[in-house]
Amino acid sequence: MSPVFTPPAQPQAGCDLCTNPGGLLLWSEGDWRAVRVEDAAHPAFYRVICNRHVREFSDLSGVQRSRCMDLVCAIEQVLIAQLNPTKINLAAFGNMVPHLHWHVMARFDWDDHFPNPIWGARTREPAQPAAERLAVGLDVLDAAVLQALANA
Repeated sequence: MSPVFTPPAQPQAGCDLCTNPGGLLLWSEGDWRAVRVEDAAHPAFYRVICNRHVREFSDLSGVQRSRCMDLVCAIEQVLIAQLNPTKINLAAFGNMVPHLHWHVMARFDWDDHFPNPIWGARTREPAQPAAERLAVGLDVLDAAVLQALANA
């Protein structure tokens, strides 16, 4: 059964992550959800998002911070094992959306922005669609992420 997005009990007005899943919702449990960002140029791009409106990582208790990082690491390990990327990028900016979320992205030396951040300038035109260059399909990758999160 697919998870269903439920807005927080006390959503922040105007907060996109309080009103939308933030991507293709794969998993949700307690205070956390995981989504795959639907980005054709960077298909192996996931987010771990707090289900409550929280602005800063330090607003969480120690137990909550540990749980968050366990989830981030679970996704990171799947991306490494399944895709053998050049690098994993982790980010938690929140400048545009001040709702706690972590980006977990597999990066490849062939991607259209590498070595720049995905929000930076393109460095090349892609030779073929990025999803076609992945070692496994997105369905296989999502299933591995789900399994890892269930065991985290």
